[in-house]
Amino acid sequence: MSLRQRLDPRLHIAAAIGWAVFVVVTLAALTAAMLAAGQADQRARADAQDLLAEIATQLRDAVSMRLETRRWLLQATAAQVSAAPQRDPAALRHTLLAAQAQFPEFAWIGVADATGHVVAETGEGALGADVSGLAWYQQGRQQPFVSDLHVALPGERRALASDGKAPALIDAAAPLKGGGVLVAYLSWEWFDQQVARMSQALNRNGPVELMIVAHDGRVLFGPPAWAGRTLGADRDAAEGGAYVIGARARLRLADSMGLGWTAIVRQRADLALVPVRTTRRTVFLIVFAAGLLSAAAAVAVTRLLTRRLGLLAAEAEAVRRGERRLLAAPVGTDEVGRIGATLAQVVDHLQTEKLALQNLNTELDRRVAERTLRIEHMAEDARHAAVTRERLRIARDLHDTLAHSLMALLTQVRLVRKLRGRLDAQELDAELQRAEEVATTGLADARAAITQMRDTGVRDSGLGLALQDLVRRFGERTGLVVQLGTDEIVSRSTDERAETLFRIIEEALRNVERHAGAQQVRISLRSESVPGRPTRIHVDVADDGVGFDPSVARPGHFGLRGIQEQAALIGAALAVHSAPGQGARIALEFDA
Repeated sequence: MSLRQRLDPRLHIAAAIGWAVFVVVTLAALTAAMLAAGQADQRARADAQDLLAEIATQLRDAVSMRLETRRWLLQATAAQVSAAPQRDPAALRHTLLAAQAQFPEFAWIGVADATGHVVAETGEGALGADVSGLAWYQQGRQQPFVSDLHVALPGERRALASDGKAPALIDAAAPLKGGGVLVAYLSWEWFDQQVARMSQALNRNGPVELMIVAHDGRVLFGPPAWAGRTLGADRDAAEGGAYVIGARARLRLADSMGLGWTAIVRQRADLALVPVRTTRRTVFLIVFAAGLLSAAAAVAVTRLLTRRLGLLAAEAEAVRRGERRLLAAPVGTDEVGRIGATLAQVVDHLQTEKLALQNLNTELDRRVAERTLRIEHMAEDARHAAVTRERLRIARDLHDTLAHSLMALLTQVRLVRKLRGRLDAQELDAELQRAEEVATTGLADARAAITQMRDTGVRDSGLGLALQDLVRRFGERTGLVVQLGTDEIVSRSTDERAETLFRIIEEALRNVERHAGAQQVRISLRSESVPGRPTRIHVDVADDGVGFDPSVARPGHFGLRGIQEQAALIGAALAVHSAPGQGARIALEFDA
């Protein structure tokens, strides 16, 4: 037996159980893998978000630290300015330039007095300007102030950036003792450099993107495609799930000063969720391998458990092929043992019945041979009787055709011989012509009888069509009006009884043609069905001729006798109704 046959579940129960276990375990493996992968995906996404949030926290704290350091530097400079014995503009400018030289990230540093006018600056154009209405001055007089919404000083001149726009600045202010404010503008280029360095340091653990978003949603720092844009609900940083993000909001400085910035760190989802694919594949392979092992173990255990059942099946197959007569039942009290014992009893009983049946068949064959021989003798007798009946029918046909014609011809010839001396030539020719016509008519009748004896057409076309052809030829030959009525059951008849019925009607029409002197003939064939009884066939042939007395014998006429004999052949009840001057009717009844 090939491996394919051993694995065919239609041939072995062990294979069927193994395949069933394999399918169930495989489906379970797929389901478990999908569930595990889904959970791993959620866990990996959550872990990635937590990791990115930690990075965002580091970014926020680093930016806060750098801005806080610059604020401390500005406060230290303010303390230095406040400690000067006098606020000489030249000395103030020298102090401011020294601070700017030491910390070049300050793009501009200035001092506004208590009246709100700039008294010293590191640049040009703002000296003497009134800044009392600016936010950094008003809030910086009370406490240190930091803002990313820069408002230019009156008369301030600023260089343009490479893109043609004024560079962004961060305003920082600190109060001075005795009144006044020290203000400085932090360069945005310095801020970009600081964030870029942090981005490089963070990308060592994987490619990530950093974004700094202002409190109004403006992207202050981020990918080039996001620079200067507004981050809103319709276009979030995750970009429809393409990125995994971590965010930390509200960048704050010391003393509750805050810029309201949000630090966002994002990473492409296909990179952040790489462990998910590995986990999904690993889980599926492990569960699938476990399924295969389970299926193989199930097949092995099943084959071991069904080994005795396989032996029982082999024994049954040997009995079926005839190699063994009795079934050897396996020993045991389990289901296989009980089934085997039952099958052994059934096989033994069947073998006993088979032997008895063979003996009975032998006896039946002997009896059939005897009956066949007897039937052959009976068939030979029946054939002899049929030949005899056919000879009688041929004799009747010849009597009604050729014998009548020859008798008429003989009478005509005798008349001519007796009267030839008294007849002139013309009368003699007329008598001879009538004799010739009688001979011609007899010859035609003989030929018609022979043709009818050869073939009636009932076997080929059915009784109905054969009768229609007979009636047509009868009407053309005699000129009589013939009415034929038959139902479907009788019309479809094609057996031997239908042929006999055709012969009876044919003989009746022949009698009408020769003896009745009728003008009209009516033929009716119908079937009558009664529940619980055989179908009954009724046949009527009636004419309006001269009629006759059925009780009076007519020597030399065999037509009515032939009808009686043929009716007896098919077991039909025949009745003849006629009287002189009242026509004649022949009625037959028999079971179909």
